[in-house]
Amino acid sequence: MNEPIDLKFVNKSFDKPALRVQIFEVIANCNMEGKNKRLAVLVGCNYPNTPNELHGCINDVLAMKETLVKRFGFDHSNIELLTDEPKSSSSTMPTGANIKQALANMVDRAESGDVLYFHYSGHGTRIPSMKYGHLFRHEEAIVPCDFNLITDLDFRQVVNRIPKGSSLTILSDSCHSGGLIDKEKEQIGPSKLEEQKNATLKQTHNKPKTIPYESILQHLSSLTNINTTDIGTHLLEFFGSEASMLFQLPLHDLDLFQPLNPDEGILLSGCQSDETSADMSPNTSNGKAYGAFSNAVQIVLKDNIGKLSNREVVMKARDFLQRQGFVQHPCLYCSDENADDVFLLQS
Repeated sequence: MNEPIDLKFVNKSFDKPALRVQIFEVIANCNMEGKNKRLAVLVGCNYPNTPNELHGCINDVLAMKETLVKRFGFDHSNIELLTDEPKSSSSTMPTGANIKQALANMVDRAESGDVLYFHYSGHGTRIPSMKYGHLFRHEEAIVPCDFNLITDLDFRQVVNRIPKGSSLTILSDSCHSGGLIDKEKEQIGPSKLEEQKNATLKQTHNKPKTIPYESILQHLSSLTNINTTDIGTHLLEFFGSEASMLFQLPLHDLDLFQPLNPDEGILLSGCQSDETSADMSPNTSNGKAYGAFSNAVQIVLKDNIGKLSNREVVMKARDFLQRQGFVQHPCLYCSDENADDVFLLQS
């Protein structure tokens, strides 16, 4: 049986990056022996050659894939990667249907004790709420490459299917991502922490990862040729049964998707529901584009070799972004217990 590794000693004794990588690999391999499965779906949407083009989203998920393997004990064969790079096949393109199918397959494979992870880097949006009594509220959604929106209700449905004793961590580096799991409890968010928003962004080449509702409606209208401002009509006409549950269910049934108790969904959002997340393109010619939140999480994990709670990851990412001058505030949504549990249950 492997002897436990003293991470305090490791952190103090080895400062060279190469040695740290070797240490992570040893720890990850030890953690995999006799343990439950670790499953992941990683989605990066750059929307190439479109007016909505981003540049850092595929880089974000490739970096996280490496981190999952080397630090958290994920096996390459248990990580599904969906990106819209030109050489992607139709089955690996991040369409709405492909993303939901990948999530469904991951949950279907899961058993008690398994660790599930979903990382999304791409555009987000907000749509007017269809629920009774929510006339002035919005629903959060991510925008797959084909504009087949995946809403907070869809993520609630996924979380409700997780086997008891397992967990699903969602990291969404997209605009309006706060509250992306419908009815999930807010632990760190706009109503819990007040921060200044007058910082000046140090980097100059950045783009918000959002597509306005009106632009999405216009795009869908061009696909269906239907003269209506009801986005659900367009989505159901063009995508049929692959459209979000939000638009398929009768209005009076939308509140039936209540959180289960206990709820094992954990959301780390790149910003509040009323904010945008940044996609960064560095000024230097050899600089690599990245999502601000994804990059902040990578920096936090690199600087802290030991265990971090979900709360600590979000707070440290907030601090890093604030120091860099970003005007976005990562949030945490989960149960009280999961807020202080270890991020991805690192051993």
